[in-house]
Amino acid sequence: MSSPLLTLNLDHGSISFTFSHHAAIELKTAMDKLMLSLKAVTVKSNPGGKITPEPALEYRHTGDVFFEVFCNPNIWPTPFAAKVLLTVRNLGIRLTTEADLTRLVDDVNQYLQQTEPTS
Repeated sequence: MSSPLLTLNLDHGSISFTFSHHAAIELKTAMDKLMLSLKAVTVKSNPGGKITPEPALEYRHTGDVFFEVFCNPNIWPTPFAAKVLLTVRNLGIRLTTEADLTRLVDDVNQYLQQTEPTS
């Protein structure tokens, strides 16, 4: 049985590819940590204060396609303004684009709801 398709909505279209429920949980966990980092950067951004840089999100998954998400939380003023760099590739195609973090979070949450294992 193949994994369901994860659909990511982009500014100008969308992309769908097979992605496991387990991989989506790992991605959600990584994005939750990123959101905490973004919030920490927002709180620390007071004038004159020393800011300790937060770690970037570098998520990679290899399945039917290679999927990578990158985001540096130190360059965005709020989580709602944050963008992520997405790369989806296989032997025949490579897509690299920027997407809104909040849209990615929504897409992954929707996927997790649709693929939640039944008891």
